[in-house]
Amino acid sequence: VQLQASGGGLVQAGGSLRLSCSVSGLTTSDNFMNWFRQAPGKEREFVASIKWREGKTWYADFVKGRFTISRIAAKNTVYLQMNSLKPEDTAVYFCASSSGVINTAAGAGSWGQGTQVTVSS
Repeated sequence: VQLQASGGGLVQAGGSLRLSCSVSGLTTSDNFMNWFRQAPGKEREFVASIKWREGKTWYADFVKGRFTISRIAAKNTVYLQMNSLKPEDTAVYFCASSSGVINTAAGAGSWGQGTQVTVSS
């Protein structure tokens, strides 16, 4: 599977951004699509996950109520709508596929390139 993330940018605190992840070459092992993020000097951390077929979602506690993961299967695209952004959300955001529910980067299969999100205070 090939993944390509886009939509990052610079936004003020309290603002919104929508990230997109274009997906191609899905296999039977790519049941879930995930968003991770990595801030400078920190480990890559789980943000959100969606089961491709059913659309069931999971979120890290620190984004619940602010971020929404979704997908449009017909467009082979996964989205991450980010609202009420905080400076601590500043990171490179990555999309990744997985065969099951994961909450660590070690569980991911394929990765897309990251997209930078910067939230100014």
